[in-house]
Amino acid sequence: MAQPYYETFQNIGNSGINVAFYTTPGGYRPLHWHEELEILYPLNGLSDITVEGTKFSLPKKQLMAIESMEVHSTFCYDQTSMFLCIHIARKHFQDCMPDIEDHHILCRPDLISNENFSAYLEICQLLENMTRLYIQDATAFYLEAEGLTLQVLARLIRDFSTSVLPPDKKGDRLTANRLRDIISYVEEHYQEPVTLRDIADRTGLGKEAFCRFFKKNIGMSFLQYLNEVRVTHIYQDLVNTEESISHIMEKNGFTNQKLFNRTFKELYGTTPSAVRKGR
Repeated sequence: MAQPYYETFQNIGNSGINVAFYTTPGGYRPLHWHEELEILYPLNGLSDITVEGTKFSLPKKQLMAIESMEVHSTFCYDQTSMFLCIHIARKHFQDCMPDIEDHHILCRPDLISNENFSAYLEICQLLENMTRLYIQDATAFYLEAEGLTLQVLARLIRDFSTSVLPPDKKGDRLTANRLRDIISYVEEHYQEPVTLRDIADRTGLGKEAFCRFFKKNIGMSFLQYLNEVRVTHIYQDLVNTEESISHIMEKNGFTNQKLFNRTFKELYGTTPSAVRKGR
């Protein structure tokens, strides 16, 4: 049976470090955000990571850092994709480095230069070491993982950070807060009828202004985003329950069968019936 795409993190004590190794069916992980710094390290295949409306390719065995509160999504091309994902709550390390939260980390493959290439490879090797220990089921894996993660964080701060936020990251707080509120609202209410008027009213914008705002900042229409969120939840129900396809569709907020089938095929390259049969 295919495993859900949602991460299941293992907390490492009270260290502020969470580690997950997970396998996902190929496809789309909708827009989301979290307060922790995320380190994403695919173990196979090719993924597209969209951060704050910009898409980046992330090949296997290369890392990408996603900053706290940045809205992002993932799309995996392989039928089965495996990842190492680490979340780090930097506030836990303020005793060691009081200004740690003032460092903005920018580390992804397309930004690597000759000057920082060796540092990037060092970090990748640390993540590879963590993966090897996990596969070996090492007795003290989580102790090892904490130590390796701290080394990764130190190198990211030393070689891939700025001590002040870039101008485009400290400007429009209202935009960021609106987007996070929209995403949180959709995750809580996707099973219910959600209209453009409902969501526009939450942001304090008119309906047309909201549509322009969302498309500009996310790169798709709000209704497309809403439908993709619903479809990703439907996929999980198809794999993990015995409920009928029609019931699953309606339970997750879809009322238009044709639109549902089209959106599902666009995201997963197959049909709901094929997913149900192939689990």
